[in-house]
Amino acid sequence: MSRRSYDHYCAVSRALDLVGDRWSLLVVRELSAGPRRYSDLFADLPGISTDMLATRLKGLERDGVIIHRRNGMRSSYELTDTGRSLRPVLDALAAWGIPLLGDRTPTDAVRAHWLAFPLGRMVAAIVPEGTVTMHIGETVLHYVITAEGVTHHDGPAPSPDRELRLDLAEATEIATGARSLTSIV
Repeated sequence: MSRRSYDHYCAVSRALDLVGDRWSLLVVRELSAGPRRYSDLFADLPGISTDMLATRLKGLERDGVIIHRRNGMRSSYELTDTGRSLRPVLDALAAWGIPLLGDRTPTDAVRAHWLAFPLGRMVAAIVPEGTVTMHIGETVLHYVITAEGVTHHDGPAPSPDRELRLDLAEATEIATGARSLTSIV
């Protein structure tokens, strides 16, 4: 398949040439916490077709945003350094998009880990440096907070400085600003 381009001599345009297709940044979002198998990506991207997911993965791999690791019968996808450098972009998009969420409709899909970016800012406000394991229902992730910023990762931290437990409703209220994280901890 030939690559589409805006053909603008512009940094935003060139970035969008690589990650501006529908689903591309959501694939990057899914891989931000760590490697994932194809089946996990498909399960956590409701609405994407298998053909579209395969196309996006091939394109992101071709462009050096992700790498496909094969280990015998098992394989997974993960972000490259180039892909990881998109984290601040996703964080900024999450911050910009929070006011657009409004009330959840009955047809809205939701995954607890989709709240990781907005919750990261709230966690960093109460733990300026260190690690925090966050339980959102059955989902477990952890944050690493340093002077350089906040990253989130799958699973619990080996030795967290703090451990937080929220249900999905509480996590949503905190992520959207309807409730303060300090009211829970």
